[in-house]
Amino acid sequence: MTQGALHGIRVLDLASVIMGPMAAQHLGDMGADVIKVEAPEGDVTRRLGPARSEQMGAVFLGFNRNKRSIVLDLKQPSAQEVLHRLIAQSDVVIHSIRSRAARRIGLTYEALSAHNPGLIYCHLKGFSDKGLYAGQPAFDDIIQALSGLAMLQTSVTGEPRYVPSSVADKICAVHAAYAVSIALIHKLRTGEGQEVSLPMFETMAAFNVAEHQWGHAFEPPLAAMGYPTVRSGARRPVPTSDGYISFLPYSEENWHNFFRFIGKPHLIDDPVFGTPTGRAENWQQVYEMVNNAFRDRPSAEWLALCRENDIPCSVVQDMEALDADPHLQSVDFWQTVTHPTEGLLRMPSNPLAFAQTPPRIRRMPPRLGQHTREVLREFSFDDEAINALIRQKIVAAPPETQRLTA
Repeated sequence: MTQGALHGIRVLDLASVIMGPMAAQHLGDMGADVIKVEAPEGDVTRRLGPARSEQMGAVFLGFNRNKRSIVLDLKQPSAQEVLHRLIAQSDVVIHSIRSRAARRIGLTYEALSAHNPGLIYCHLKGFSDKGLYAGQPAFDDIIQALSGLAMLQTSVTGEPRYVPSSVADKICAVHAAYAVSIALIHKLRTGEGQEVSLPMFETMAAFNVAEHQWGHAFEPPLAAMGYPTVRSGARRPVPTSDGYISFLPYSEENWHNFFRFIGKPHLIDDPVFGTPTGRAENWQQVYEMVNNAFRDRPSAEWLALCRENDIPCSVVQDMEALDADPHLQSVDFWQTVTHPTEGLLRMPSNPLAFAQTPPRIRRMPPRLGQHTREVLREFSFDDEAINALIRQKIVAAPPETQRLTA
């Protein structure tokens, strides 16, 4: 089978929860050998969600495929020798430990690059160390709040709300994966490693203001911040007689066809509804007209009309409907895989399509410390040394008789 584009790249994933593990999983999907370095208690997500066995919760399964797990207690000074040997033979290290704590346990770029000048050191953090918020704790909710995302929901809900998804973590994870990929290209060209810093707050602030900067894109500002039709709260699924659809006439042809099939062709020449400027300046009237037009017919009928006229539209699905979505089934989005201890699992495929180096699921999410012995042997630790590390509780591994092959 075709090897992934990152085959031969070794990544040490020292992160936990969602952002770092998701970034490392993306790299693993593309063929990298990802070694997940866990504390003795394991990643906290191992205990989140339903599970068939201890330390294998559903949330952990979603962010940790294509990895091997070793247990290394970085809080012990003696663990440094093990870490440095891993670093010396790896290409990338990813971690999300706050800078002060990272310095305390020797997990800085300066300390680690001394053992591998070509190392790509990706540090995920809440805030840039150069700024006033440096070192403050940051999680998804905090970043949604600070970056303006929670307040944007006010126009819809009447009060600030968090998006019901770990959206800041996941957006930053994608940024981290492409940042590492860019650094790998630089290393391929020059042989140089480098420090890569990804601050969540700045990343999400840039993400959110892209369209909402609006009048503040100019100095002095030409208008208030906020893309009006997006921020208004009127932008929402359209109610029909039996549910909701998403309806987005985008071009003039879309709008003209819409006016015709609702029996109002005269709106084509109307100064409010018939021009882009008129609709933009009178968006409240436009949304009211659209909502009123759709109320008396079922969703299926409207969807058929829209598709006949090439107007962008869709059903409004709940999460459960994705399981049976016909398009996702037609592109083999869902994969049923067999885990050696967890049985049958259902996983989404990586949606990126590469003609020559497609991503694939090569390894199941690992049990805690499942690969400690295997990995340490690859880094030239013999069995006597590994057993000594286990006795000193610097590393942990299941008994040899429980070793798995996933």
